[in-house]
Amino acid sequence: MTPSDFIRKWERSELKESASAQQHFLDLCELLDVAKPAEMDHSGDSYCFEKGATKSTGGQGFADVWKKGCFGWEYKGPKANLDAAYAQLQRYAVALESPPLLIVSDTKRIVIYTNWTNTVSEKHDIALTDLLDQKWRDLLRNCFTNPGALKPKRTRDDLTREAADDFSKLAQRLRDRGHAPEIVAHFVNRLVFCMFAEDVSLLPNKLFQKAMERSQREPERAQGHLINLFAAMQNGGEFGLEDIPWFNGGLFDSADALPMDRDDVDLALKAAKLYWGDIDPSILGTLFERGLDPSKRSQLGAHYTDREKIMMIVNPVIVEPLTAEWDTVKAQIFEEMEKSRTAKSSGAQTQAYNRAVKAHSDFIEKLANFRVLDPACGSGNFLYLSLKALKDIEHKANVEAEALGLPRGFPRVGPEAVKGIELNPYAAELARVSIWIGEIQWMRENGFSVADNPILKPLNTIECRDAILNADGTRAEWPDADVVVGNPPFLGSRMMIEALGESYSEALRTSWTDLPDKIDLVCYWFGKAWEQIQAGTTKRVGFVATNSITGGANREILRRIVHSGRVVDAWRDEPWVVEGTSVRVSLVCFDGQNHNPELVRLDGISVPSIYSDLSSGGSTVDLTLARKIVENVGACFEGFRKYGPLDISGHVAREWLRAPLNVNGLSNQLVLKPTVNGQDIVRRPSDTWIIDFHGFEMGEAAYFEQPFSHALKHVKPYRDGVRDANRRERWWQFGRTGENLRSAMFGLERLIVTPQVSKFRIFCWLPTQVALAAPNFAIARHDDTSFGILHSKFHELWSLRTCTFLGKGNDPRYTPTTCFETFPFPKGLTPDIPAEVYADDPRAKTIAAAAARLNDLRENWLNPPDLIKRVPEVVEGYPDRILPVDEAAEKILKKRTLTNLYNERPAWLGHAHRALDEAVAEAYGWGDDFRAGTLSDEEILKRLFELNQARAVGQ
Repeated sequence: MTPSDFIRKWERSELKESASAQQHFLDLCELLDVAKPAEMDHSGDSYCFEKGATKSTGGQGFADVWKKGCFGWEYKGPKANLDAAYAQLQRYAVALESPPLLIVSDTKRIVIYTNWTNTVSEKHDIALTDLLDQKWRDLLRNCFTNPGALKPKRTRDDLTREAADDFSKLAQRLRDRGHAPEIVAHFVNRLVFCMFAEDVSLLPNKLFQKAMERSQREPERAQGHLINLFAAMQNGGEFGLEDIPWFNGGLFDSADALPMDRDDVDLALKAAKLYWGDIDPSILGTLFERGLDPSKRSQLGAHYTDREKIMMIVNPVIVEPLTAEWDTVKAQIFEEMEKSRTAKSSGAQTQAYNRAVKAHSDFIEKLANFRVLDPACGSGNFLYLSLKALKDIEHKANVEAEALGLPRGFPRVGPEAVKGIELNPYAAELARVSIWIGEIQWMRENGFSVADNPILKPLNTIECRDAILNADGTRAEWPDADVVVGNPPFLGSRMMIEALGESYSEALRTSWTDLPDKIDLVCYWFGKAWEQIQAGTTKRVGFVATNSITGGANREILRRIVHSGRVVDAWRDEPWVVEGTSVRVSLVCFDGQNHNPELVRLDGISVPSIYSDLSSGGSTVDLTLARKIVENVGACFEGFRKYGPLDISGHVAREWLRAPLNVNGLSNQLVLKPTVNGQDIVRRPSDTWIIDFHGFEMGEAAYFEQPFSHALKHVKPYRDGVRDANRRERWWQFGRTGENLRSAMFGLERLIVTPQVSKFRIFCWLPTQVALAAPNFAIARHDDTSFGILHSKFHELWSLRTCTFLGKGNDPRYTPTTCFETFPFPKGLTPDIPAEVYADDPRAKTIAAAAARLNDLRENWLNPPDLIKRVPEVVEGYPDRILPVDEAAEKILKKRTLTNLYNERPAWLGHAHRALDEAVAEAYGWGDDFRAGTLSDEEILKRLFELNQARAVGQ
């Protein structure tokens, strides 16, 4: 059929929909040279007329034509309302497997709507005579053969980001003119909603855009235009000869508006010309919050957490349990409808039908009363996606129940389903705006009219307050909710006093006496949520936490959860963005069903159970039960914490060392030491020194003129601002004197040191004349045997399973309490025994030889004799300096680091470590198993755990 033939046939047609639809479609297939339904799919499983017409009541389907993965197509008769046809397709898109294109037509017109998730929607309107043009026929053919060709290039994220950028500039301009930030935020939020409202036809005839266009000519009148518009939206009224519906909801609680100049109006008009109907509520709040809150101005270009990440919590907490419940109910409805269909008496038919209706209505009633709480809701990302999930489940249940023959259902789940607590007033209002917009979008996208009188229902369920501490210092309460989800604030225990204040931090710990001291801030949310579960007011919880939740004191709250409940779904290590910075987090979903036999999921894989360190149960030993071994206590110490710029360059240190004796007759050598941090250990030494006035009162320290002057100028101003009184008063000394470490290293010439955070668990020797900087750790042992045991595979495996992980690179973080003090050394070679006692033990000798060999080989690689020269320090008493022999050697040596060495792991390094591992295995009595290759990692951990439990008995 030619285009002219097709047009001639159908331009004269006045047939009704029922008489014309299928023939029109078949003719169109011929015109486009594409397969017809019966030619391509004899079963109708993927391409058919009347999709869904097999429902038990018979009749019309959910679409006149359906092609899987391509389109749903609905016909109407001549001059009928195609918008109604589009609404029907939207309403039943879920039953059509959410096709990417929704197409409506009569015999004179075809309208194509794109339906991809997270893209800006596009509409293609094709008149009958347009089919003479090849480009329109190609576009239609793609609907059948390549729907991806119609996918919009612009995403909703792009649109939202652009809109947020414009409004950030407007908000900044208004603040710069002296308007209070909270007034600016409220005003701009109103503008945002006006633009959305006019693009979804809640505000008629582009009234806001027209007001801004008129204000371009007379900017001084912009405020008056907005006052009149807001007044109409406050209670319903008239603006510009147009009837305005009642909006209010608290957003339009007054007619107040700020004055705008020409540039302000230009920014608002530029934004108004965007299509706000497709704005993405899942990121809108975050992006706008950064523009409206002055404290977050630096984050305007920062990333945000995408919906896929949030759904990793929303799915297991909300979607999967409710969907599983609906599947059970749906099966019951199907069974009752079959009984009704086959029953021999009308009474039995009615009873079965009524039971089906009740099963459906009971489930919908449950959804209508289901409540989600986010007790740190920010600008509403979790709440919006939770609301959308609930509405999607309800809609799916209604459509599938209708397909089984029940009456059509309409949405009952609304914004009242979500509750929030948020301390930041900017974020709290944005959360309300995001939810209002999301609710309206969902109703329109699924073919339903928007509620009115008012359009914006008050969202008093989002409270602006502290979620864990009341103003009087008592612990805060949460409203009842079926589930709790969210992303509580990340703040380490050491940073809480500095960030929140000493009085708040003390009140927090005082009011939460049932939680351990020195826990991260996020743990209080976990503790309160677990309390809700135990009280029976909440069924399931899903939170984001930094992955330090699995270590130290933080782990205690997870230990309580897995003891009396269970972790049902967790992701141990996921990238996340918080405050504009990339971090690594754990996603933890839990409930109180500790006797539920169902499998749970860890990192997306089904496992029998999940331990409190977020390792999998079943085949893996639960190392969270490992306990401190007394014989290990008092051997591993944190390095020195300086608290302020007490460090200096090697160049300055040597000048001071060469200086004449001070007035007390003493050299600066007494208060100067080389220092190393974690980077110095795993990379090249930075030649940094530190001023250590340990043991000197201020008057005595002042005799060391140059070091003291430096401390007075650089350290004292820093210490004047700290809260700790002792650190303020004794500003010239380290913030922590490190007495335990000083005592432990007394009489030793060297220590074993390891970085707190490192990609590889590396141990090195450090001369005791060098100060180790916190937060790295020193083990006060000087023998090669202890060095070898710590650097063996056995301790490495143990530390990797008992440590926490930190930073963007998710590197292991070593801790003395969990990694060292729980580790069972070979019997007779433990840290409480002086090395001299076991010096003649054959096991100790073998380990020592292998450890010394490993260290020598590493040193030869790090500092080859032909590339370096050893230079004595300017005064005696310090280790020699290691310097390159020339520039060429310097370039080579820059790459000779322990990190690079272990990244490359040459064969000789592997052989040296294997020899060491075999020696340590022999010391445990496992040498034969090691050599036979039967000592798996899990077996090693199992045996070490058994040793830990045996030695920790009674402790």
